[in-house]
Amino acid sequence: METAKQISVSLVNKPGRLAALLSDLNKEKVNFRALAVMDSGERGTLRFVPDDFAVATAVLERSSLRFDATEVLLIEIPQQPGGFRKICERLASGHLNIDYAYSSINGGGKSGSLAVFKLNDLTKAQRVLSENGTSRRKKPGRRPVHAR
Repeated sequence: METAKQISVSLVNKPGRLAALLSDLNKEKVNFRALAVMDSGERGTLRFVPDDFAVATAVLERSSLRFDATEVLLIEIPQQPGGFRKICERLASGHLNIDYAYSSINGGGKSGSLAVFKLNDLTKAQRVLSENGTSRRKKPGRRPVHAR
């Protein structure tokens, strides 16, 4: 689990716009740790976590594209049924709001996929997810022996 900078770009929803931007990023050898494209009518939103934030933003600036940068949490999702659900449940139990989430597909392997979470409190989310999952309730112990 780690924090990373995500870039969001709004693009006109026309054929070739996304491909042109991805080509520009490819020319500068920008790789993606995760990427999502969402349609919202006449515009689409591209969200991605680049492996090199500085190079990616320089490409966008040269292309005169406006963008937003946001800190997100990257979490490896276990390769097992319910892995994503369990993370969402742990975040919910910590009273954390998930603004949005998306994931990348790892090429197999043991780690599964990498999920990107935009949350209301990244520091608290890291703390909640780092806990070993045990309840904070005190476990019943021995009762004190009272003298009669």
